[in-house]
Amino acid sequence: MMWRGILVLILLAISTVAADARPRQINPIPFSHEPCSVLDGEPCTPSYCSVLEHGPCIPEIDYPYGQNLQLTIVSEPAEADRAKYQKPDHDLDTIGDLFAELRTCWSPPSDNARAGMQMAVRFSFNKSGGLIGPPRLTYATAGVPANIRSTYLDAINESLNACLPLKFTGGLGGALAGRPIAIRYVDNRTLGK
Repeated sequence: MMWRGILVLILLAISTVAADARPRQINPIPFSHEPCSVLDGEPCTPSYCSVLEHGPCIPEIDYPYGQNLQLTIVSEPAEADRAKYQKPDHDLDTIGDLFAELRTCWSPPSDNARAGMQMAVRFSFNKSGGLIGPPRLTYATAGVPANIRSTYLDAINESLNACLPLKFTGGLGGALAGRPIAIRYVDNRTLGK
């Protein structure tokens, strides 16, 4: 019985040495986030980590724009953010250009306005810069009367329609076509009673 245990340990040690002798290839597609485990024979992308080895590990990177393209637009931007609210003087070529254009489109309602009102909508563009259907309301501040909500939704629709069609470059238009964009509008103005 003891010989059998020793034989199993020797075979396990030989298989580990043989597995380490083969070259390790790292997937050249960076940050593809393939599922992996310390028990897998394959390395994770773009590097690998193991409990048994010292090796590089790549942390999660906080990208400036997520896959779901979320944007917050305030009615009165802070002084530090004013540059983000300037309309680009060229065709929209990046996500940053798109977000700057969408920020400049917003004009909050003057009637039935409410300080602190927040509303979020979701929509998509086609590749020529037009909307695919009307924006869909996904959030409104709780406890707000229906007439104020409809006023803000009308202001959002009017603001977006006034900017359309957006002038995308071919690359950005193709990349954005059909992808959902979520915008949260925040009315941070100081309104009189």
